[in-house]
Amino acid sequence: MKTISLILARGGSKGIPSKNIVDLNDRPLISYSIEASLQSNVDETWVSTDSSDISSVSKSYGAKVVDRPSEISTDTSPSEEALLHFAHDIDFDIMVFIQASSPLIQSEDINKGLKMMNEYDSVFTVHREHWLPRWTFDCKPTGWGMDNWPKRPMRQEVSERYVENGAFYITTKENLLKSKLRYSGNIGAVELPLERSFGVDTYEDLNLIKKIMRGS
Repeated sequence: MKTISLILARGGSKGIPSKNIVDLNDRPLISYSIEASLQSNVDETWVSTDSSDISSVSKSYGAKVVDRPSEISTDTSPSEEALLHFAHDIDFDIMVFIQASSPLIQSEDINKGLKMMNEYDSVFTVHREHWLPRWTFDCKPTGWGMDNWPKRPMRQEVSERYVENGAFYITTKENLLKSKLRYSGNIGAVELPLERSFGVDTYEDLNLIKKIMRGS
C-alpha cells in the first residue's frame, strides 16, 4: 500500500496575496504542512501548484511538485478537481489531502488518521464545539428560538457537535475516483484540540496563529 500526501497551493489567493508562502514566524506558511507530512508515515509528500514561486519553495522543503493546470486553479475551482487531476497522473493507494493553510497540524495527527483507515473508508479532521447561540446579521436566531426551543437553551441542554476544521482529509484512490469527493463511504473523524484547529484565511488568522505558535 502506497500512501501519499497532497497539499494544494495555488498562487492566486486574494485575501492574503501569495498566502501559501506568506511569512509565518520566519518561515513560509506551506512549510509547516510539508514538515508535518514528511515526519509522518506517508511515503511521499506532494504539492500541487500553478505557481513557480510556490513550486520552488515546496521543493526546497523536501516536497515533490506536480504542476496544476491554470483552468483548475481559479477562485471557483473546487479542490476535488485538483485531487482528481493528481489521482489520474500519480500512483498511490491512500491520499492524505492536507491544507497548506493549516500550519498547526502535527505528524501524530496524520498518523492517527492513517491508523483509522483500517476501519473507515475516509477520515477528516474536526474539533469539538460546545453550543453557543448563533444569529443572522439581522439578529434572528439560527437553529434555535421559539420555533425550536420555548426558551433560550442552557449550554448543557444542547449536545456537543463536531466542526470540520479542514486541516486534512484521508481517502483511498479507489473511493476518490469513484465518488469524486474528498470523503465518502464510512467516514470517521480525527479530533484535534481547538487550539490547533485554526487555519489561515485572513491577516487576523495569521496574527492569531503567530501568537499561538509563540505561546503568547
